[in-house]
Amino acid sequence: MKQVVKNAYWPQIVGVVAWLGTAAVTYFIPNADDFPRTTTFALVCLAIAVLSAISLPLNKVRYYGAWILALALFIGTWEVIQAKMLLLPRPFFGAPQELLDVFITDWFKLINSLVHSMMLLVGGYILGCIIGFIVGVGMGWSRLFGYWAHPVLRFLGPLPPVAFLPLLFAVIPSSFVAGELLMAFAASFPVAVLTWSGIAGVNPSYYDVAKTMGAKSSFLILHVAIPAALPFVFVGMFMALGSCFYMLVVAEMLGVKAGLGFYMQWAQGWAAYPNMYAALLIMAVMCTSFMTLLFKVRNRLLRWQKESIKW
Repeated sequence: MKQVVKNAYWPQIVGVVAWLGTAAVTYFIPNADDFPRTTTFALVCLAIAVLSAISLPLNKVRYYGAWILALALFIGTWEVIQAKMLLLPRPFFGAPQELLDVFITDWFKLINSLVHSMMLLVGGYILGCIIGFIVGVGMGWSRLFGYWAHPVLRFLGPLPPVAFLPLLFAVIPSSFVAGELLMAFAASFPVAVLTWSGIAGVNPSYYDVAKTMGAKSSFLILHVAIPAALPFVFVGMFMALGSCFYMLVVAEMLGVKAGLGFYMQWAQGWAAYPNMYAALLIMAVMCTSFMTLLFKVRNRLLRWQKESIKW
């Protein structure tokens, strides 16, 4: 199926025509309202059409030819419905050129918000994964540690992290630190549970073989238990990353005074919906990039399970 799609030229060729048609519609048909960057947007569509035509011999690009066509049809339909016919209510729905105008005129605020969101997400996620991993290893390896940690995990873990938002922002002066702790709490629970399950589920024969060769407890933990539990650990990390994405938006909208979530709330307050959609698009790219990076790390460390989980 994949080979057939790669060898099919017609979706990308039709996509080139569709992008040319979108550029022509954008430039030659008058707008129904005063929309900025119309000429610039037409040139962008023309540039996409040219790049698609140039990259036609490339198999990797041709594989996405159907998507090139689908995006051209979507953007062209959106342009006709809103910019040329104004069928959707404003300001809730803008035209494609308005979204382009936001990226051109407000790029500095968007980049600054992206940097703040990445700092908050990465810091809280890494801290939560470290805490969850240590707790999970301790619960899976030590009965004494599990005796004390298990009730706490069962009591606090299922609570939604957003429930601690008012308390943390009242106790901790720094809203950024409070947001980091919220994300760490959101990430630690799934990592702890899955790491615990992975350590506890290691085949006892692995330990027996290592012990017959004189392995000590530290060796059994670092070189037997943890490597065998890594598939479970990464599942927990994937779940933790999704929880952090959710908490990132909540923390930035309700407490942190910077970031993409804060920018979206500010744009909604001023009825600047194109700005809100631009921030939402950047956030989607950021989240899928982090998820893709985590999958690449997993596939490199767990080569024997590279195709077991798809992304």
